Amino acid sequence: MAINLKKGCSAEIGISHALVGLGWNPSDTGEEFDLDASAFMLGANNKIPADEFFVFYNNQSSPDGSVKSSGDDRTGGNSDGGDDESLTVDLINVDSRIKEIVFVVSIYECMQRKQHFGLVQDAYIRICDEDTGKEIARYQLDDDFGGMTLIEFGKLVRKGRSWEFIALGNAYKKELDYLVDKYAG
Repeated sequence: MAINLKKGCSAEIGISHALVGLGWNPSDTGEEFDLDASAFMLGANNKIPADEFFVFYNNQSSPDGSVKSSGDDRTGGNSDGGDDESLTVDLINVDSRIKEIVFVVSIYECMQRKQHFGLVQDAYIRICDEDTGKEIARYQLDDDFGGMTLIEFGKLVRKGRSWEFIALGNAYKKELDYLVDKYAG
């Protein structure tokens, strides 16, 4: 049974291959929302070792090949109830310099379109065992994210040879470049 995550909760995940899925439905207003799933692969200094360790729709694979993006679903209407975007993580082959992988959900062109997570319906992000398809943890974005446009959903943290997932739920009224600046330093 999957764990329904709350902010600050953590769980040992005990898997080798993770699928991080993002899903949402178009709003009742008829507007299309372009949510994007991204991953920042951080070293011990909480920075990405090189630009290529930021995986998103324009850089769909990390240099070590351990984190890959499914690409960009620009409307949220393509999944029929499943994941609209996903990232896969081969936890066995993550570069040894990487200590954390932070998963982020952002709204593309949020400021120009005047969109925020309070207007998005049924948004979630989940972690599955890619080998078995079993869902391990889910974070339903139903907290008070009105006005927020960027969310650090959670992170995988290296614990020796295993990984732990920590739900963050850090929300910002910013565009994605805010976190790019923070983690690229």
